[in-house]
Amino acid sequence: MSAASPTSTAGGEEAGAVAAPPDPAAGSRSLRLLLGLAAAVVVVAGLKALSGSLGPAFLALVLIIVVHPLGASIQRLGQRRWVPAWLATGAGVTANLVVVYLIVAGLAASLAWAVVELATTLPQYTSQLYDLRDSTLQLLTRVGVDQTQLIQMVNSADPYQLLGYAQTLVAGLTSGLTDFTFILLLLFFLALDAAAFPRLLQLASSAHSDAVEALRTFASGTQRYLVVSTVFGAIVAVLDVIALAYLDVPLALLWGLVSFVTNYVANIGFLLGVAPPALLALLANGPENALLVVIVYTVINVVIQGLIQPKIVGDAVGLSASLTFLSVVFWGFVLGGLGALLAVPLSLLTRAVVVDADPRNRWLLPLVAGSPGGVPVRRPPRRERVARLLGRHQHPDDTGAPAQDDVEAQHPADHPATHPAERPAGTPAEPRADRADETPGAARTPARETAPQPPRGDAPRD
Repeated sequence: MSAASPTSTAGGEEAGAVAAPPDPAAGSRSLRLLLGLAAAVVVVAGLKALSGSLGPAFLALVLIIVVHPLGASIQRLGQRRWVPAWLATGAGVTANLVVVYLIVAGLAASLAWAVVELATTLPQYTSQLYDLRDSTLQLLTRVGVDQTQLIQMVNSADPYQLLGYAQTLVAGLTSGLTDFTFILLLLFFLALDAAAFPRLLQLASSAHSDAVEALRTFASGTQRYLVVSTVFGAIVAVLDVIALAYLDVPLALLWGLVSFVTNYVANIGFLLGVAPPALLALLANGPENALLVVIVYTVINVVIQGLIQPKIVGDAVGLSASLTFLSVVFWGFVLGGLGALLAVPLSLLTRAVVVDADPRNRWLLPLVAGSPGGVPVRRPPRRERVARLLGRHQHPDDTGAPAQDDVEAQHPADHPATHPAERPAGTPAEPRADRADETPGAARTPARETAPQPPRGDAPRD
């Protein structure tokens, strides 16, 4: 019995060790996750409710980010003696406004031209629409589809009614030009604020360096994405116009413009750009011509937009291909057409706020970028790099002496840790050599300048 009691005691201790109370942090972590998801749903619902204003506002912000380097380069002329600072600032703001207004005017003129071309061309193919309806009905009847139901379905879809829907959609796009009043006003105020924004960021970086660097990364990533998309969109548009003109497809220039604009819609822009010219080629020249249009578009766009551009865009902005595709779907649902068009910049802003600005979440960067390297590092401007170099290797009073942090980093043995958190537990603070023989009120002399003292017992006498 006595031998069994230790065993039972040991078994009780093991059972007590196994039956330890659960960590309360696990439950709170799950609760925080649920609260975070609930807050995300509320934020998405609010964004969708305000999509009519947020979409144009973010478009204005992206346009200012694109043209800001031009104004910043002009503003730097104010640092020279022969150029007043106020004149350089005014010239930079004016240059930004002129360029961004030219971009907006070009977009408005292109949209108006497209509306006029479609309104004058589509009614010419009404008879072809009827012929296409009849041939489609005969084909479906041959494969065994009930003809009575097909006739009811087709008769309900009157071509004139379909054209009416298309014209209503175009009229809705035309009425959207009134939103440019809001965009133009917002662009004006954003251009004024952008002149001083880099200096304000520099002042805020001392207290919130992570958040400031995240905003700078968002701006540089947006610029890189738009540059890459513009270059590839221009290449694809030129090739598409040449192919459509060779195949004698009507409105070749218009479809080239559509291809250029849809190139900004990542991953699925090709599908949006190929459908209109293929349908018009079918009505104007027959199914063979429409099939050639689809083949040519597929070859050009799959090679450039499907293979080359996603790789370059992903490497430039730090977003994986799958995340880019999902961002188009998500932001298109939240903000509509502008959300799909600006899906990548919106995702970059979300990543900057949620991941880049919080060091605890930066382990997500390789997962977001889809590569072990993570997000591309923003290369600071030359002046910023020089300022950091001078601040790191020079004393704050500009005497040319190395900074104390660099000296301690180069010679750690000569500079033992004095802060309690930097010493091992139980290790007493070591007295400094230059304070060992100090008396109250005596001047402190560095240890390297103190002459060696003889022992007190052998001190010389007068």
